[in-house]
Amino acid sequence: MKALTLSPALRKAAARCLWFKTPEDAIASPNELAAHILTYGLLPDFDALREQLGDDDLREALDNAPPGIFDARSWAYWNLMVGRDETPPMPVRRFE
Repeated sequence: MKALTLSPALRKAAARCLWFKTPEDAIASPNELAAHILTYGLLPDFDALREQLGDDDLREALDNAPPGIFDARSWAYWNLMVGRDETPPMPVRRFE
């Protein structure tokens, strides 16, 4: 996924949705930030993300989402919103 720019709106979204990291640290992991915003964010948080990411970027964020962030409802919703008729399996943790 392309790098994100820490706009004022994305700073607020990162602080609200990824409260355990600084916004500067949060944008260093765009897939993780996107997953948290898509799961826990409000409409302004999503709008801040959407200003920088198109549908292809959101699909890529879903494809590379870290396990343990999405709940089943959010996972199904966002996959549908990016044009996927069939919801792929949620990311899972693998212990090797």
